[in-house]
Parts: sequence; C-alpha cells; structure tokens
Amino acid sequence: MGKTMQKITELFGTQDMTVGKPMRVLLRFSLPLLIGNFAQQLYNTVDSIIVGNYIGDEALASVGTSTPIINLMIVLFMGISTGASILAAQYFGAKERKALSSLVGSALLLTVGSGLVMSLVGYFAADWLVGLTAPPPAVYTGAVVYLQIIFAGMLGNSAYNILSGVLRGMGDSVYPLLFLITASLLNVVLDLFFVRSLGMGIAGVAWATIIAQAVSGSLCAIRLFRMKDTIDLSTRQLRPDFRMIRRVAGLGLPAGITMAIFSMSAILVQNLTNTMGTMMIAANVAVMRVDGFAMMPNFTFGTAATTFVGQNVGAGKTDRLGPGTKDMLKLALISATALVACILLFGRGLIGMFTQTEDVIALGARGLRWLALGYIAFSVSQVLQGVMRGAGDTISSMWISIISTVVLRMPLAYLLAYLSRSEAWPNGHPDAIFASLLISWLLAMLMTVIFYRVGKWKKRLPKEKK
Repeated sequence: MGKTMQKITELFGTQDMTVGKPMRVLLRFSLPLLIGNFAQQLYNTVDSIIVGNYIGDEALASVGTSTPIINLMIVLFMGISTGASILAAQYFGAKERKALSSLVGSALLLTVGSGLVMSLVGYFAADWLVGLTAPPPAVYTGAVVYLQIIFAGMLGNSAYNILSGVLRGMGDSVYPLLFLITASLLNVVLDLFFVRSLGMGIAGVAWATIIAQAVSGSLCAIRLFRMKDTIDLSTRQLRPDFRMIRRVAGLGLPAGITMAIFSMSAILVQNLTNTMGTMMIAANVAVMRVDGFAMMPNFTFGTAATTFVGQNVGAGKTDRLGPGTKDMLKLALISATALVACILLFGRGLIGMFTQTEDVIALGARGLRWLALGYIAFSVSQVLQGVMRGAGDTISSMWISIISTVVLRMPLAYLLAYLSRSEAWPNGHPDAIFASLLISWLLAMLMTVIFYRVGKWKKRLPKEKK
C-alpha cells in the first residue's frame, strides 16, 4: 500500500506547473481533479437517487428546493477558497515558503470561523429561507428538516471547500481526490443504512452527508499539517494575520459575490419552478443532478487554468500562459462535446435513475435536450475565466455573472413562463426554465471572450523572468 501511494503521489501529487509542457502538466493535474469532481457530484446524486426511489418524488422535490439555498449559504466558503487558492498558487510558484505558511494558517482560522457562523445563521434561518421559494406544503416540511441538519454540520463543508482549495493551489490534486472518494463511499453506505435500514427518511440523507463532509474536511486539515517539506505550521501561523486575510478577501470577495448572485437567482428561479408543481420540481432536481456531471469537465479545467496561471504568474513565466490556455480550451471542448453526445443519446435513462414516474422522466429528458449546447459554451467560459482569476482578476467574472444571470436569466425565465401559460401549465411551461438558462450561458460565453480579448487582466501580470 505504501509503495502504491508513493507512485500515485509521484504521478499526481504536488506539482510545479511552471516547468514542462503545458498540456502534460495540465493533464496530470486535471485527471485527479476531474475524478474528484465526479466524487463530489456523487454526494448529491446518490442522495437524490436514494430519496427518489426509497422515499418518493415529494422528498426528491424537498432536496431540490434546498439545493440553491445551501449554495447561497456556502458562498462565503467558496469565496475564501478562491482567494486562498489563487494566493497559494502564486506563493508556491514564487517559492515563498513563509508567505505560503502564513496563508495556510489563515485559511485554517477562516475555515473554523466561517463554518461556525454559517452553521448558526443557516440553522435558525432555514424555515425563512425555504419560505422564499414558496414550495408546496409537503415539500416545505421536508426541505426545512433537510436544511437544518445540513447547516448543523456546516463546519465539515467549510473545511473541505477551503482547505482543498489551498491544496489544489499548491498543485496537489491527488490528496483532495482520495479524501473525496473516501467521503463519497462513506456517504453511500450511510445513506443506505440510515434510509433503507433505519427508515430515517430525508433526515437520514442529511446526516449521511454531513458525516461524510466532516471526514473529508478533517483529512484535508491533517494533510496540510503533514506537509512539512512545503510549509511550516506552528502556533505562530495559527494566529490571525490580518494582512493575509485582507489579501484572501480581496481576491475572494468578487468570487463570493459572483456565487451569491448565482445562488440568489437560483432561489428566485426555484420559486418560479415551484409554482409549476411537484412533478416539475422533481424533474428539475433530476436534470440538475445530471447537469452536475456534465459540468464537471468545465469546472475542472477552469480550476486547472487558475492554478496553472497562478503558479506561472508567481514565477514570472508569463510566456507559458498562451500555450497553456490553448491546451486547456482543447481539453475542455473535447470533454464537453463527448458528454453532450452522451446526454443526447442516454438522457431518458439518466433521468430514469431518479424516479419511476413517466411524466417526470419525459420532462427531465426534454430539459437536458435544451441545455446540451450550453455545456459546450460553458466550457469556454470556465477556462477563460479561470485564466483571468489565476492572474488575480476576479472582478471580470463577477460582472459577467451579474449581467448574464441577474440582468438576463431571471427576467427572461419569468417572461417566457408568462408567455407560455396554458390550461395544462397555468403558471408557464417548463421550457421557460431551461431555455432561459441556455440563453444566459451563451451570453456569458460571448462576454467572457470579449473580457479575455480586451485583456485588462493582463495588466496584473509581472514582467517575465529570464
């Protein structure tokens, strides 16, 4: 086992992405990250499959109603993670051990602080937050139960999201992968035990999730404390470094705002979805779970682009950015196209994993057909935005999000729903939800290309080191 782990670490461990052919180092970094994202998505997917098949469509709708609320509440973690990851990549690339150690200590403190705050706020606000989406009564009760348990265990979510971001910024994508696979397998076992054996219902699914998240977060912390060859962690680094915290916040705040915008818009669109009935809510949950897998390459290569650019910016090797960006776009487009083909061919079967209700399956398969082209467009957006983030420009992504989501997607969804009202769908046809999302993705891609080519992000680049 020890020799096997050593070989895995040598192949996929902490990587210096400032040397070697860009395509090679990007693939070595991205492969375990892609598998890790698959394991991450497995959390929500297994939950939904078990809920849909063992509890029912109303419980599945409850989990779906909860998802955008959870995403809204964890934007603080994601913002901190983004800022810490960018700085970790730049300090690692510049070989600044002292600054990197201070960053890791600050990240550990921010993990505990943000996790406890979100637990308290989320637990007591769960009832009010679910009310914002106006779900049917049967869905409402289950969503509140699910949310309160998830928020009670938010510290584990905080630890994994923030600390894995630091590890990936340092070029270590293998250990977060192993920790996530461990947690995902544990989640599956606990899901089946709590729901099928103990009959705990939706509460059992929530408990399985927070226990698994606590395990993955704890393992990330242990990994950082053992990286003595890269960082120095002592009581000195575990004291607040307000200068470092401000730097993390400066880079992470725009990313956090971007994610908050997505989450708020998702809650408002969820409100519209909920008016279309339990069948549409359940279908939308199934679509979003499949969507999570389709998005994996996009988020993976976006993260890889951020790390690659961050390390090379830190090292002053800006000549590597162009070839690396082209290689990452090739990988992202090939992967997205292959996944879209699978979705178009097997869409009904994928939706059928979550429910046995034929009308729900038909609605979900229709939704996937609407979104197929958007996955290819989104792959371009994620890579180019990842490049800009790696250079320290997190503002551009925020404005792209505001315009494509707030200015366009939300009003368009309500407008299309209003125009498509009928006797069968008095509050609007489900196509309105999916069409508005596709159009917003296409606009976001166009805006991203423009922001990238205008090149304000390049002003943050250092002069190339000889």
